[in-house]
Amino acid sequence: MRIHHLNCGSMSMGAIAHCLLVETRAGLVLVDTGFGLDCVRNPGKLLGPSRFVVGAKPAEHETAIRQIQALGYDPADVRHIILTHLDFDHAGGLSDFPQAVVHVHGPEFRAATASRATSERIRYRAAEWSHGPRWMVNEFEGGEPWFGFRAVRDLPGLPPEILVVPLPGHTRGHVGVAVDHGNGWLLHAGDAFYLDSEIDPVNPRTPWLWRLLELSAISAGTYRENQRRLVELNREHGGEITIFCSHDPHAFAQLTGTAVRPTP
Repeated sequence: MRIHHLNCGSMSMGAIAHCLLVETRAGLVLVDTGFGLDCVRNPGKLLGPSRFVVGAKPAEHETAIRQIQALGYDPADVRHIILTHLDFDHAGGLSDFPQAVVHVHGPEFRAATASRATSERIRYRAAEWSHGPRWMVNEFEGGEPWFGFRAVRDLPGLPPEILVVPLPGHTRGHVGVAVDHGNGWLLHAGDAFYLDSEIDPVNPRTPWLWRLLELSAISAGTYRENQRRLVELNREHGGEITIFCSHDPHAFAQLTGTAVRPTP
């Protein structure tokens, strides 16, 4: 199973949108989409005023579809998209892959499409899925735990080496995506934390500026509890699992062996 790390969106403070492209027997699988072509062409509609808060810098060459083409693949070969959650910097490229099945956790889907909470109506951009994605909503249906976490396994159409790990807090239905690559696991933890220093197994710490971003969490208590559990996971199983988040450019550089060049 070959895995490509993609930066699909530059933001202020050097933050990125770390996505995965996974080659499987079922075709290409994309974990999050980052910003898409519509975000570049019409940022006001697709991203809304929140783009100024994160300093979004959508660029066509950073979109998943253009990077997939640069790798020599046909974007139509992206058969599945797994979303950590539906914030605009994670789902902004859905319309670039209209034939893909989009896997999303049930609490997230309902929060984004039917929630009456003001904070959730503000954060989600329905324009990003106005094309009518082929949703595949996953719920807990038993299954073995994963390193002490509850996990959703056997996602329809996907190999058993890929599963989702619910990590609510940032949003109601936020998840991590775990991939068994043969020599261990990768855990894409989405926005469960922002910098790798936050899950340092010896001295976890969060710079004050990033603490401000954590104020956007739907449930601060659940967010902090899951962060604590990720620190423990890293401490006890760091040799088996590589944990990273969506926005840390340093972790991206370590995983790819390349530096991230901010978009002007």
